[in-house]
Amino acid sequence: MNKINYISGDATAPVGNGTKVIVHICNDIGAWGAGFVLAISKKWKEPEEHYRALEKYTLGDVHFIRVEPDIIVVNMIAQHGIGRDAAGPPPIRYDALKKALEKVDEYCWMNSTVMPHSIHMPRIGCGLAGGRWELVEETIQMAVECPVTVYDID
Repeated sequence: MNKINYISGDATAPVGNGTKVIVHICNDIGAWGAGFVLAISKKWKEPEEHYRALEKYTLGDVHFIRVEPDIIVVNMIAQHGIGRDAAGPPPIRYDALKKALEKVDEYCWMNSTVMPHSIHMPRIGCGLAGGRWELVEETIQMAVECPVTVYDID
């Protein structure tokens, strides 16, 4: 089981050595413009450009975009739509999140030489996606073996 490191700070300025992989959740309808993606777009244009250029948004897919020599942003498609139906589930899809995180974890292990890349994120899935952190945290624990740092804004 992976231990998640919680720190105060900005997930777009990840700390640590080696390659840092910033993960976040995107929806499956091509809408980009609210939540953590605004912080990403403010700092780097490539993740948004890549996302908007997609022809299809499939739940569970991941897209790796190198934005700096030691930073990769991963757009994870793990949110269905952008709103919650009055009686329906929230937009987050935990099964798609697990699948996406497993792909990220595999990438981190396969593309490093000595240690796996580290994964960095805010409390993904708990804002606009409507998720519950205890379920997201459990999903991370099940899907990821490499180091994870979660950033809480100061």
